[in-house]
Amino acid sequence: MISVKKFSTILCAGALTLSLGACGSKDTSGSATKNTGYPKKSITVVAPSGAGGGWDMTARSFTKVLSETKLVKVPLTVENKPGGGGAVFMAEYATKEAQNNDMLFVSSPPIIINNLKKEGNSPYGVKNTTPLAQLTKDYGVIVVKNDSKFRDLKSVLEEVKKDPTKLTFAGGSAPGSMDHLVAILPAFKYGVDPTKIKYVSYDGGGEAITALLGGNADVIGTDASSVKEFLKAGKIRVLAVTSPERLSGDFKDIPTAKDQGIDAEFTIWRGIFGPEKMSAEAKDYWEKTIGKLVETPEWKKEVETQGWEMQYKNGDDFKTFLEDQEHQVRQLLEALGMQK
Repeated sequence: MISVKKFSTILCAGALTLSLGACGSKDTSGSATKNTGYPKKSITVVAPSGAGGGWDMTARSFTKVLSETKLVKVPLTVENKPGGGGAVFMAEYATKEAQNNDMLFVSSPPIIINNLKKEGNSPYGVKNTTPLAQLTKDYGVIVVKNDSKFRDLKSVLEEVKKDPTKLTFAGGSAPGSMDHLVAILPAFKYGVDPTKIKYVSYDGGGEAITALLGGNADVIGTDASSVKEFLKAGKIRVLAVTSPERLSGDFKDIPTAKDQGIDAEFTIWRGIFGPEKMSAEAKDYWEKTIGKLVETPEWKKEVETQGWEMQYKNGDDFKTFLEDQEHQVRQLLEALGMQK
């Protein structure tokens, strides 16, 4: 079992800290790949969750800016496929869409966590995809309703320390997945047994916020970008952000967990993936196109508008990063007794 000090080191170091001209590309065997004019058909970008969460917003921003900038000439559509914090979609994608160059998807740490956790784990993960690019990073937030009696993070933690089952925590992913880890991390660092905390999972951050506003949850853990509009509308109170320092914009007045004496950092990367057996031409096309996308002023403005932070990695760098993330997530789940 990993100590709390070691757990903190793993978390901070681990980053839970997630072309248009494809002529002459080569496949892995070194032979030239004939340019067939990809893409010829419309492209579907899947958000493996319900509407309103971080995956959904990333997919919609990605497709919107690609269309606006005319970097992609064919139609782009977003499709929501919720279930199991992304695990249901991954099972279908890995087994039925492994060669579908016209279907991409957005993911983040759950693609790794779902594959490595003990309860309800998925046999499918990064190994069943072609990582194309990391786009952004976001942070976790601890949120209550605007009329909640809790006005800071420590008041929540004191309550659960007295009785871990008294409050209902919720998030937009399955137990052991990202929102669950965001929700329970501060309590874990405060000395509360995370296995005793009552956690209810929903399909996406949007549904978790609906549960909170409807009185079906006391506290939610999710990503900052998912709650931005609710914060601006005065419907929620954000008690803490899991960033290393305070964010700007709408979150500038929100203290970090560390500001409140809780050493809990959690960074949420988001990226674009293709199928495991994606053609060399399609892979080359998307890597070059996404490389151009992230340099456009339209994309930079979109990232700022959504409250994300730019963190681009190309396909090769992203793949290397994900391999390192798998090692660190395994250690994290082991520390919580949740590894398979």
